Formats: sequence, structure tokens, C-alpha cells
Amino acid sequence: MEKDIDGCQDGAKTVPSTRLGTEGTEAQLDDFVGAHPDYNEEEEEQKYFRRKRLGVIKNVVAASLAGTLTYSVYLGLLQMQLILHYDETYREVKYSNIQLEDIDRKVLMGINVTPVAALLYTPILIRYGPATLQLAWLTGMATHTSAPCPGRFFGTKWAMFLAVGIYALFVSSNYWERYYTLVPSAVAIGMVIVPLWASMGTYIMRMAQKYYEYVNYKEEQEKERQRAPRDACNAYIIVFQTVFYSCFHLSFVCAQMPMVFFLNNYLYQLNHTLFAVKHCGTLSHGTLPGFNKTVLQSLPRSVNLIIVESALMAAAFLAMLVVLVLCGAAYRPMEEIDMRSIGWGNIFQLPFKHMRDYRLRHLFPLFIYSGFEVLFVCTGFSLNYGVCALGLERLAYLLMAYGFSASVCSSLALCMLRLRRHIPLLAGALIHVVLLVTLFCWAPEPRYLAQAPLLYSIAALWGTGSALNKTGISILLGMLYKKKERQDFIFTIYHWWQALAIFTVYLWSGLPMKAKLSIMLLTLVVAVGTYLWMERKVAWNVEVRLPRIPRPRHKTRGYRYLEDNSDETGSDGDGDKENDDRHPTEGTREDELPKEDRDQLG
Repeated sequence: MEKDIDGCQDGAKTVPSTRLGTEGTEAQLDDFVGAHPDYNEEEEEQKYFRRKRLGVIKNVVAASLAGTLTYSVYLGLLQMQLILHYDETYREVKYSNIQLEDIDRKVLMGINVTPVAALLYTPILIRYGPATLQLAWLTGMATHTSAPCPGRFFGTKWAMFLAVGIYALFVSSNYWERYYTLVPSAVAIGMVIVPLWASMGTYIMRMAQKYYEYVNYKEEQEKERQRAPRDACNAYIIVFQTVFYSCFHLSFVCAQMPMVFFLNNYLYQLNHTLFAVKHCGTLSHGTLPGFNKTVLQSLPRSVNLIIVESALMAAAFLAMLVVLVLCGAAYRPMEEIDMRSIGWGNIFQLPFKHMRDYRLRHLFPLFIYSGFEVLFVCTGFSLNYGVCALGLERLAYLLMAYGFSASVCSSLALCMLRLRRHIPLLAGALIHVVLLVTLFCWAPEPRYLAQAPLLYSIAALWGTGSALNKTGISILLGMLYKKKERQDFIFTIYHWWQALAIFTVYLWSGLPMKAKLSIMLLTLVVAVGTYLWMERKVAWNVEVRLPRIPRPRHKTRGYRYLEDNSDETGSDGDGDKENDDRHPTEGTREDELPKEDRDQLG
């Protein structure tokens, strides 16, 4: 009995000591997890958002570099292969039994015809990118439920990666030049032309908006940002689009490296290749009639061709790595979740419904001319004017003059920071009007090198107009359509009309030069007129008609998909079914304009 009493007394003694031990442990824990005496929350916050802004700049530079590498590899390889396959001796000696000339026609047809159907699948490809399968597994691991994966999560980035990978596939198909390698890869290239440049445009636009958010990150700035005018982030849109196009136009320079350092060593001089050419410029018909069928004075060795193609393949692979490793996500995960439940049918219809907006319809001629002019300078002007007067060996330098000028003059779009936005577009159009009239009236003499300064000047001025045109259109679309739910649709429409214009240039290759120049001049005049009319209607506050993007119906559960109250019953996936009906889809007429979009007037 005494032992029991003693035991109880010992137990009573240990209770205070245990309590003291617990309090000591809690004090140590508070010292360990508590705020450091030297910790400055505001300074750390500034460092965090500074890193975020640097990350956005890194994304823009990486995307610009990837686009430059991709297009330069594609354009350089296509140009080199078309010149090699044009030579009769090369075809007979190396590929006498596979009809390379016919294969080249089908390759060009696949590249130029396939994008006509791109409007049907590009938004679906961007919104339901290849990351869907990857994230379905990650989502299942994270939520313990079979919640559907956010379809547009990383969709923009992965659409870029997929398109760049198909461009690399096109390069690899040239190692073994056969019908079953070249033509399918050309069709694949045609399928991803519009998705690549639409996702690039959307990506740069989103980076500008994210940079603006990271600059105005404080809570008091958050309220000001919500009340800020819709043109508050226009400065970042202008700067980022200028950086992108300054890099992109360098692709025309980089694309000439295989010709400058390799192919020019095998070409005949102009007296041989242009011996039968009688008319140049505005007097010519088709594509340089009378050009000699033999342009190579000696055939390049297969080993040398493999080395050049391997260098191009390495550049294409580098572009893939840049997109994969250096380009971050265009959207935050929670921004992506609501995008998925718009539905396949709505995503398919929304590009067509967006065309009801008068601002977009008035820009269609400008989109078409943008496609006309870039392909004309690479084919019509370069061949019927440049090569006809200076010879094939100077084709690379002519296009390099165009590329350098376009890259440098893209920075002229920065004047939109101070001037009204229509000034760069009208300046580029004025330059092209003067050049088109000059080309319409001028027929250079064949094999006359004294005309070289004038031709280089025209190429440089054309690059200036192209830079103002391309950069100005992308900036204009970014200013008019800032809602992230619409950006991929808008850039898809823009690049689809460009693809249609390029297809038209491919069809008119046999027309007289005067007819081509007349069509381009008429298109440019109409484009300027419709653009000015659009700006006038925007100034008059004419109401726009945009389709209402359906509100998502939230059905997912799990801690990644919670809305506002993460502590509600059933947040672990076992709750009642009432939560499924808390956010019904708002049904409105499709032609009803949301309040946010009524303010989207320039």
C-alpha cells in the first residue's frame, strides 16, 4: 500500500517536470521556426518578384532564340535543297530514278497547301497540348482521385515544342531523300506552321502581361491594377514584341550560312547561269524564265552534304532544348484549370465566332498582305530582280541585306511608346507602296552588276517595311485583345490568314510580274483603308461583338482544385454531391458582350 502511495507521489512529481519539458520544447521550436531577427519581409518580397521578372525576360529571349533557330534552319535547308535539286546533272548523277523535280513540287505543295486547314485544329492543339497525358498521371498521383487533367496546362509551351520538333524531323528526312521521307515531313511542316507562330505570339503576349503583374505586385498596387486602364501593360507588349521580331528577322541572315560557306563554292558564275535570260523584273513572266538548268560547276560530295545537314540538325535540336529547358509556362496552373472545361466543341467554334468582331474583320486585308510580302521578297523579288541581274551566287547577300534591315528596323516599333499606334503601320505601308510602284516600273538589265547598290537598297528598304508591318500587327493585336482566354484564337486567325496568302503566292507563281505587283499593291491599299476605318470606329466607341466564352463547370476535387474554401467538408474527394452544382454554367446568348469586353476598344 505504501508502495502504491509512493508511486502516486512520484507520478505527481513527474507531471510538473513533464510540463516544463514540453514548454521548453515549444520554446525551442518557436526559436527554430520563428522569424529571423534580421529577416526583412519587404526586401525578400522585392527579391522574389525581381527573380520572377528576370524569369519572364529569360522566357522571352529563349522563345525568340528558338523561333530564330527554327526558321533559319528550315529556310536555309529548303533553299539549299531546291538549288541542288534544280541542277540537271545533280539529279541525273545522284538520283536518276526517283524524279527529284516532281518530289520538290509535292514538297512545296505540302508546305503551302496543308496550312489551309490549320484553323480547324490549332486552338485545340494549343489548349489541349501534349502535356495532357503527362499531367493526367501527375494529377492522379497528387489528388488520390480520378480528377480530369487541366487540358491547357502548359499547352502553349508544349505546342511550341511539338512544332519545333516537327521542324527538326523535316531536317532529318533530308539525310535519305526519297518520296516517302520528304513529302510526309513536308506535310507535317505545313500542319504545324500556324500552330507554331500562333503559340509564339500568344506566349510573348502572356509574358508581357505577367511582367506587368510582377512589376505591380504589392497589395495596394493590386487594387490600383484592377482599376487601371486596359492599356496599362501596353508598354511591355510593345517592348517584348519588338525583342521577338528583332531576333526573328535575323533568321533570314542565319538561313544564308549554308549557301555562303558551302554552296557558293560549287555555283557557276552569272554568265553561264543567266546566258539565256532575256528579261528581268517587271517584264518577266513566271519564275525567272530562261535560267540555265545547270547551275553547279562541280557536284558536292555526299560527306560534305551530311556535315552541313548535321550542323542544321544540331541547330534544330538546340531550338528544341531551348523551348524545353529555358521557356517557362505561359500560364499558372490555376489559370489553366478553368480553360479545360470550355469544351472541344466550343474551342472548335470560337475562332470562327471571333471573326464577327469588326476590328478583326477590318484587319484581314492587312493579314493577307503580310503573307504576300514576306514570300514575294524571298521568291519574286530575289529571283526575278536580284538573281536575274546579279547571278545566283549573290542571292544569299540580297536576303541577308533584307534580314539585317528588318532586324534593326524592328526596333522602330518602340516609337509606339510615344506615338500613336497607327504611325509605324502606316509608315511601313508607305515604304512598300513606293517600292511596289518602283518595281512595277523598273526592269533591270540581265547580268549587269552595276545595279547591285540599287537592288541591295530596295532589299533593305523592303526589310524596313516588313519589320514595321509584322511588329506593328502583333503589337496591335496585343493591345486590342488582352483577355488571356482569347489570345490563342486571335493569333491563330492572324497566322491562318497569312498562310492563306502564302498559298495564294504559291498558286500565282506563273503569272506575269506586273500582275503580281498589281495584286499586292491593290491588297496593300485596301488593307490601309480598312485599318484606318477600324481605328475610326474604335475612336467612335462602336460596340464590338465578341463571343462569350462559356464559364467552366467545376467538377474536380482534391487539394489542387479547391476554389475558395480549402477547409470545406469533402475537400479530400469524399464530400457530398451538392458541391458539384454550386457553380453552374452561366447561360447567355453568344452575341452578348461581357462587360469586360465592352472596354476593349483600343
